[in-house]
Amino acid sequence: MKRYLLFAACLVSTGIMQAQQTLNTAENAVRYTTDNLTGTARFRGMSGAMGAVGGDLSAMTINPAGAAIFNYNSGTASLSSYNVNNKSNYFGNTEKENYNNFDLNQIGAIFVFNNNNEAATVRKFTLGFNYENNNSFYNRSFSRGVNTRNSIDQYFLRYANGVGNEGAISLNTLNNAYFENLSYNDQQAYLGYNAYAFNPGTDPNGPAYVSNIPQTGNYYQENYTATSGFNGKVAFNFAAQLKERLYLGINLNAHFTDYIENTTFYEDPNNTSGAGMQEIQFDNQRYTYGGGFSFNLGAIYKFTEAFRAGIAYESPTWMTLRNEVSQRIASYCPECDQNSTASNFVFDPATVFVYDRYTIKNPAKWTASAAYVFGKSGLLSVDYTLKDYSNTEYKSHGYGTINDQLSSTLDLASTIRVGAEYRIKQLSLRAGYRYEESPYKTSRTIGDLNGATGGIGYSFGISRLDLAYSWYQRSYQSQMLPTAFPDSARIKSTNNNITLSYTIDL
Repeated sequence: MKRYLLFAACLVSTGIMQAQQTLNTAENAVRYTTDNLTGTARFRGMSGAMGAVGGDLSAMTINPAGAAIFNYNSGTASLSSYNVNNKSNYFGNTEKENYNNFDLNQIGAIFVFNNNNEAATVRKFTLGFNYENNNSFYNRSFSRGVNTRNSIDQYFLRYANGVGNEGAISLNTLNNAYFENLSYNDQQAYLGYNAYAFNPGTDPNGPAYVSNIPQTGNYYQENYTATSGFNGKVAFNFAAQLKERLYLGINLNAHFTDYIENTTFYEDPNNTSGAGMQEIQFDNQRYTYGGGFSFNLGAIYKFTEAFRAGIAYESPTWMTLRNEVSQRIASYCPECDQNSTASNFVFDPATVFVYDRYTIKNPAKWTASAAYVFGKSGLLSVDYTLKDYSNTEYKSHGYGTINDQLSSTLDLASTIRVGAEYRIKQLSLRAGYRYEESPYKTSRTIGDLNGATGGIGYSFGISRLDLAYSWYQRSYQSQMLPTAFPDSARIKSTNNNITLSYTIDL
């Protein structure tokens, strides 16, 4: 049975702080700062370019003033199908992995309170709520190839010989300590030692530990990564129409995230001797969960009956998160244990380690919008968003080095979304395009995103059925091991999503 050990309550030490810093990299922080195109089918069909359009529950999450454009009480629920196709390149070898998932990604309602006094300043106000899955973490990728530079031994030796100035772990600790009593860094060394990835060094002037894996320079490696979970948000909205042309709104947002990552790294060191290390497999599971808070402010102004513009601000999001980690290692290493004839070694602590909570502050976002409405025939709209990702930071103590990395590698990034809708009686046709810059100064870690959407809707009078298709593509760098391993695969990810929404007006 798995044992849950609450490190924060049991151990308050430098080792625990270092463990959190090792687990919580700059890339982990960026995961919770990026959103995806989600929401209702109408919103998706127009690539989310609805900041000045309003009258849609997902549009009000971009600009909360858009809720005041509703004329009737309304509710919408949306179901989405996600398809992810990943093409991986690792040392020239290409692999493909395909994954599908379904999700109830949006549900919400708006309540409209009209003022019959035409001379009143406040013509109407609205109260509403909307839940959206801002980002789905469901994904699969598989990479394999022959690494001509590094073996998995580099991962374990980094911890065994000491990270930074902490010094090498003692041989007595490796032989006699209990795994659950060690810091995260020392646990990594302990795992490698029990799988015979390294041995004590014999040169008094050399490193404390040396590799036990044959230095062939040709290491066949595989890495399989499976992730699941979501980054969700519930927006509580208040909006009002002032006189004929001005709309104002505010959202109070509750954020919550649930992320599970399972990785399996396998290596065949190309050892043909029949003795020594032949195979090694390292399994990791990370579970991150928590919640946070943010708010939105927005305004929309109708310059004419046809042309309108909007401005919206979303505050930084303060996310308080917690990590749970479990690991397992296995190897096939004939004649590695001089005290037995065993060749297969498995070390599975069967322990889930629960670490201290920590806080990430995600950057604020500004969105400017404009729309032109062609009477009852259709509309054209555009949204432009700016977000300075370099303001992402860990607010907990001891993350100075990682925060410096975030501020130096991340950049101000813009997003542009263009959408159109054309109506033929009860039928609506929609299309859109979006482009998102990489949050990094260089696009090696995460590339720019290009996407296109289309959709159709049909009104039954008091209800409406909408269908949308969205496509987008982005490349990113996938780390082969959690940390401390220099090589990574390049993933080209193509996403095809279908959303069906049902809206009813009361």
